[in-house]
Amino acid sequence: MDFLSQTYYFDFESNEIQEFVRDFKDDSLLPKEKAKLLYVKVRDSFRYDPYFLSFSKEHFKASNLVKQKKGHCIDKSIILIAGLRSLGIPARIRLAKVKNHIAIDRLTEKFGTNELTPHGMVDLLLEEKWLKASPAFNRSLCKMCNVQPLDFDGENDSIFQEYNNEGKEFMEYLEDYGHFEDVPLDFMEANAREHYPHIFGNDKNKKEFWL
Repeated sequence: MDFLSQTYYFDFESNEIQEFVRDFKDDSLLPKEKAKLLYVKVRDSFRYDPYFLSFSKEHFKASNLVKQKKGHCIDKSIILIAGLRSLGIPARIRLAKVKNHIAIDRLTEKFGTNELTPHGMVDLLLEEKWLKASPAFNRSLCKMCNVQPLDFDGENDSIFQEYNNEGKEFMEYLEDYGHFEDVPLDFMEANAREHYPHIFGNDKNKKEFWL
C-alpha cells in the first residue's frame, strides 16, 4: 500500500480536512516543514481526553474527528494521518500499549490501571525514512503535568516524554502492536475489551463509553 490513498477513515478529500490543512498547501514549503507544522497544529488544537471511548465506525472518520475540540491519542493520530496524506506525505497508524506514571489518579480509577491500550501514534515517510510521531498531549496539558511538550523535528522519532521536568518517569512503552493499513477497529475493540472488561460489562453491543 502506498499509504497515500483516501479511505473511509482517512477521508482527506472532505471539506473538513481540506480546510484544516489549507495553510500548509504551499509549494514553498518542503514536505518536512509541512509535516512539522501540521504535527503541532494537531497536537495543540485538540485537548487530549482519554475518558470517552467509542468503537463505532462513524466516530473514527477524520472529517468527524476534526470537528471536535478534544480527542484521545488514536483520534488525533487519525486527523494527522489524513492531513499528511492530503499533503502528499505517506502516513499510517501504529498502535501500542503504554504506561503513564504522572497524573494517574483519575486514569487508574476509571481504567483500573495506569496502562493504556491501544495507544495510537503515526508513522510517516519523509525523505525515504519512516518516522514515528505522537501528537497526543497538547501543550496546555503538558504544562499541567510539568513536562515539556513533545516536538517533532521531521528527522527523528518523537513518541513520548520519558521524564517530566523534575526527572521523574512520565511515560513508557510496554508493547508495540505494529502498523496497520487502515484503522483496525475490530482489533482496537477486542484489545480494549481484553484489558478493561469492567468498562464493557456484559453488553457486547454497546459501542460508546463515558468514563
